[in-house]
Amino acid sequence: MPQRILVMIPCYNEESSIGPLLREIQELDVHYDTLVIDDGSQDNTYSTASKLSSCLRLVANIGIGGCVQTAIKYAFLNDYDLAIQVDGDGQHPPSQIHTLINDYTKSPSNLIIGSRFLLKERFQSTLMRRIGISAISCIIKWLFGKKITDPTSGLRLMDREAIKLFSSEYPHDFPEPISVGFALERGLTIREVPIAMRTREHGTSSISGIKTIAYMLRVIGYLILIRIGRHL
Repeated sequence: MPQRILVMIPCYNEESSIGPLLREIQELDVHYDTLVIDDGSQDNTYSTASKLSSCLRLVANIGIGGCVQTAIKYAFLNDYDLAIQVDGDGQHPPSQIHTLINDYTKSPSNLIIGSRFLLKERFQSTLMRRIGISAISCIIKWLFGKKITDPTSGLRLMDREAIKLFSSEYPHDFPEPISVGFALERGLTIREVPIAMRTREHGTSSISGIKTIAYMLRVIGYLILIRIGRHL
């Protein structure tokens, strides 16, 4: 197992979920470093998280892409072997972190994504979002020749090569699926592993209803531009 592992937890107004999440990680009794990135929250996310973990507080809300890239830059500058993204809303059970690490140890890939659709158990999102995710998955397969069942998953492992790439080039809009396109276009290896997710107990998703359709269409547009860029 690699010696240095950073668990990156992007947060925005997650004061209700971040404390329990960090305590769950601590209860695993494993040697992961954790870094919470508070993306300009308006609640007590930072004060809650900083009592339990290293924590960076951004002075303004810059969005999930910039927030995650801040953590990736930290991982790159501090020479971590692996960086693992876990959402701050509590939907990713910390026990799944070991699933990603164990899979990497058996068969390394530059980027390993935790897919809720391979296991087909527990929470799998709303019907509308599943339709959108399926459409994005089909577009990625068509454009890049790689089947990714859960390209919007925020539970993912990056090795040194992925950390290096994403520290300098990471999408600020729709970062999960667009970063998959970036990685495939740059020749990185990607694999999925089955994981279980749970429903969020606090707060609401920023993508729902008609926003799901707009999200899907804009992501598809960005992915096409990435692919076309190869031939410009």
